[in-house]
Parts: sequence; C-alpha cells; structure tokens
Amino acid sequence: MYTVILFVHVLIAIALIVLVLLQQGKGADAGAAFGSGASATVFGARGSANFLSKTTAMLATGFFVTSLVLAYFASATSQPVSVVQPVPAQQLPSGPVDVPSLPAQPGK
Repeated sequence: MYTVILFVHVLIAIALIVLVLLQQGKGADAGAAFGSGASATVFGARGSANFLSKTTAMLATGFFVTSLVLAYFASATSQPVSVVQPVPAQQLPSGPVDVPSLPAQPGK
C-alpha cells in the first residue's frame, strides 16, 4: 500500500510542476486585452486560466493528502531508537587466566 501511495504522490508532484509551469503570469493579461488572439485558443479567453487553476488546486490537495498519508505510514512502521544503545556485558572468566609467555629472543 505504501508503494502505491508513494507512486501516486510522485505522479501528482510531476503533474503539479507541469501545470504550474504552463500557467501564465498576471503580466500576460495586458497583452490579451489588446487582442493578441487569446479568444482563438482551445479554452477561450479566460477558460484556460480557470481550468488550469482548478486542476492545480485539485492536484495540490491530492499532494497534501498523500503527504499526510505517507507521513502516517512512516511514523507507524518505525520504532524509536536510542542513540546510546546498551552494551551487553561480556562474561569474564571465573578462574585464573593463562597468559602466554613470550619466546626468548636470542642476543638479548
């Protein structure tokens, strides 16, 4: 389920980027006022702005929702881990320890 939501999240993000780049700025409206052929477009003079704005708003809402769901899944699956982990005590030998002696070096 996590992988499916992550895939949808990435697709929404890419579509959102494309739609934002397709939209014209507010300064482009001045050229349309003097008859630069905006009425001959597919959506009409103002139709594309409304369509793109509504689609961007829907995608932004979807991006927000999938972000929350992914955050929930990430927090539900991970366990808090301490930075300082307890070190297990090593068992010490109970009797005397044999220390090997070093071999005699000739010439000393």
